[in-house]
Amino acid sequence: MAKDTAGSGTGGLTRRQLGRRVLALGGALAVAPFPAGPAAAAEDGAGHPTLRRGPAERAGLLPEHLRQLVTDAEAFLGPSPKHPWYAGAVLLAGRGGTVALHQPIGMAVRYAAYDEKTDTGVEFPADQQIPAFEDTVYDLASVSKLFTSILAVQQMERGALELEATVASYLPEFAGGGKQDITIRQLLTHTSGFRAWIPLYNAPTREGKLQLIWDEAPLNPPGTKYLYSDLNLISLQLVLERITGRTLDTLLHDEITDPLGMYRTRYNPPASWKPKIAATEDARLPWSGLNRGLVWGEVHDENAYSLGGVAGHAGVFSCAWDLAILGRTLLNGGVYGRARILKQETVDLMFTDFNTAFPGDEHGLGFELYQHWYMGAMATPRTAGHTGFTGTSLVLDPTTDSFLIVLGNSVHPVRTWRSGSAPRVATANDLARAVPVRPARGRTSWFSGMTNATTATLTLPALDTTAGPARLDCALWWDTEPQSDLLFLETSTDDAATWQPVPFMTVPRDGDPLEHPAGTATGWSGRVWHRLTADLPQVPRLLLRWRYTTDRLYVGRGAYVDGPRVEARGRVIFDEARPADAARIEAVGWVASRD
Repeated sequence: MAKDTAGSGTGGLTRRQLGRRVLALGGALAVAPFPAGPAAAAEDGAGHPTLRRGPAERAGLLPEHLRQLVTDAEAFLGPSPKHPWYAGAVLLAGRGGTVALHQPIGMAVRYAAYDEKTDTGVEFPADQQIPAFEDTVYDLASVSKLFTSILAVQQMERGALELEATVASYLPEFAGGGKQDITIRQLLTHTSGFRAWIPLYNAPTREGKLQLIWDEAPLNPPGTKYLYSDLNLISLQLVLERITGRTLDTLLHDEITDPLGMYRTRYNPPASWKPKIAATEDARLPWSGLNRGLVWGEVHDENAYSLGGVAGHAGVFSCAWDLAILGRTLLNGGVYGRARILKQETVDLMFTDFNTAFPGDEHGLGFELYQHWYMGAMATPRTAGHTGFTGTSLVLDPTTDSFLIVLGNSVHPVRTWRSGSAPRVATANDLARAVPVRPARGRTSWFSGMTNATTATLTLPALDTTAGPARLDCALWWDTEPQSDLLFLETSTDDAATWQPVPFMTVPRDGDPLEHPAGTATGWSGRVWHRLTADLPQVPRLLLRWRYTTDRLYVGRGAYVDGPRVEARGRVIFDEARPADAARIEAVGWVASRD
């Protein structure tokens, strides 16, 4: 029997085991069978869905929580806590082939400048300000890394690039500074040893910028530490351009945006797009590396700007609908309509955790995985996404086939106004809550809620279990922030003066039993109902409760309990299905849910 553990993106695979599944055969990428991934979750009787607008109900979502998503996002247009988190944003959420929410909020262009002396934004006259629209184009910042990563794995499929090959085997110049052993995989998973960034913009020529990369020495031996670095994807750009003979912007157009019909996604948008582009920062020293004034219609990132606007780590501009097409393509297993840009197995690989040696830094090929700090309750071991410094994010949850895009201009008018990822978390929590959890046995089940820094208890009435061996049976569903938020099963024999944990076992419908010897459940359970059984002590007055505790930062989807039933020597002494018994349950923080 398995012990109670949080799930991992590879179904428990070690990096060595995973390596045996990814084989470079004559330069081609071959992927052996893996645990069910995004394509398996996305396919249904309708095949591969394409996007259309529709109501929440068509998407299988609860409309009140989508409305709450907009309300929560709008709250960050005000002090968050001192300044607005963003001047405006476009929110897009959906499930399957249905976009159930596509909502602009706030302003795409509001400030002409930033006054550092008063820490205030200097607003454009009202008639020159531009509200956000559904099709407003945003500077994606580091979300651009996903496009570079997709282009890389496409070349792996075609045999032109090997995952475990060294970067220097394609770029001999890269070997300088002791980087000769860094691999393509380490660039994609941020385990190369590169520091976070270097000011390439200080070098006056492109050749000088490249020389800084060639000479850069890793901070750590390759493969020994996770350290997020822009230099990884800039290096990957240089590899792609070398092996294909095409520039990165050409590759983006030819291999991704044109086949998928993403016509508002590109590097270096033309001047004619400017009225439809969200402005970013009043870029000046000392908070910016370059004195540029209001950045609007040009890439915000200084290094990408110095590279002509085309860079592997930043520089792509896009709108929410186009990003939804990309997300739907990946959830479909690499296909959208008649266009296929990746094989199903390759998408599975991109959504597989290669960083099992670095818990908390789960990472596929280009995609971040299982990151509650911006995915909120959408986070599962298979949930993939990325954020961008300008205020953008993309989250894809294959488990529920749902997707969330938040495009904001949070550096408008200045980067120091924005702190943390609270709007991303809030909206992700709302979308996760919008995915219903149907009761397992009856018309309703008990739901713990999704509140931070709280304790919720669900207590059965006092029971006499002296008749003989007593046993609890119920259905349990849980998805919590691993190790931080825990569900406890506890008993008291002294009228709630003290409580003791109760070991229990859970069994999903199609899976192996899980033992919970400490009487707790935490992490990801597969988002399916489990049957819970537990042996109870024989005492004349036994109290039994579930206690759910959360920390102050992030939450998962929560916990559900359905149909608790207690028997002693074959005699039913409590059954929630009996109205009189159900009425005696004491719920503090838990609510009856039909979902």
